[in-house]
Amino acid sequence: MMSNDLQRLAAQLGAVLEARGWRLAAAESCTGGWIAKCITDIPGSSGWLERGFVTYSNEAKQEMLGVAAETLAAEGAVSEAVVREMALGAVARSRAEIAVAVSGVAGPGGGTPAKPVGMVCFGFAFPDRVETETCYLDGNRDEVRRASVRHALGGLITRCDATADTPADAC
Repeated sequence: MMSNDLQRLAAQLGAVLEARGWRLAAAESCTGGWIAKCITDIPGSSGWLERGFVTYSNEAKQEMLGVAAETLAAEGAVSEAVVREMALGAVARSRAEIAVAVSGVAGPGGGTPAKPVGMVCFGFAFPDRVETETCYLDGNRDEVRRASVRHALGGLITRCDATADTPADAC
């Protein structure tokens, strides 16, 4: 069951996207489709969610989203460079006007000193720009993933609607 905060954010995002006539594509790695799940829990979401890509492996990122093997080799899957390419690839391979991309280390293992558990990178592609950011989120695997979904939804709202009353969670 979706938590009230995620449901509220998904509904608010839907209203913002519907008002703009925009459709969204979600390119997800560590969230495993959770962003798309939250959105599709909202009645009428077929009007503004165009599609979702769950690209957990590097091969999926390359094949489904066009992420360059060179970017993955140089920067690693958890990087702003990769989520930028994921977001751009999601727009290019869909009929969406905007996209969100997420890749991170949810744990409990897999972290390194350079990329610790809780490090999550976000990419936001819009018709006129692409923005990326990195957050360091606390908690266990479920908490990091939930916070990632919350941040992605809030980040989309904030970037789509400067008058939004729900700012994205700070990193």
